Amino acid sequence: MSHIALVSIFCPDRTGLVAAIAGRMFDLGVNLGDTTFAILGSGAKFTTISELPADLHKDALTAELASVPELSDAEISVTEFGLDPIQDPTGKITHHITVRGGDQPGLIARLCELFIEYNANIVRLSSEKTPDGTYILRISVFIPTGSADACLATVANTAEGLQLSCDIEAR
Repeated sequence: MSHIALVSIFCPDRTGLVAAIAGRMFDLGVNLGDTTFAILGSGAKFTTISELPADLHKDALTAELASVPELSDAEISVTEFGLDPIQDPTGKITHHITVRGGDQPGLIARLCELFIEYNANIVRLSSEKTPDGTYILRISVFIPTGSADACLATVANTAEGLQLSCDIEAR
């Protein structure tokens, strides 16, 4: 019987990294579930909840991944995943929000706290500071239908009050 594992890899970013990881896992019979990849500074983070074949244990998968040339200097973690691997409805993205402008300490905390009042769930979040100094925050959220208009107006007003631009896209 198969089992579910959380696989997390952090290493310097390089071209072909995702292909190397996904290819090796495919060769081993691993079925990737929810997966994320992000460049963080000059590093890269690959995370997946995966279904492992019954005969592939976490230590063996860790060793197999460590043998991939692109992962020679990677931090690799494979752990049993004890939660439900299928998202509940609040994991469905209803809106994408992008906030741009000058970097301000506490910006992520301040904006994310707004979602609590509206029972909204942050599904994905990324931020970056561009070479020209612009700070870009991208938040993908689930907002219950009855709360969406008020929640989005609050986010937009807060961003405007901080002299930031705010773009909202319904999904």
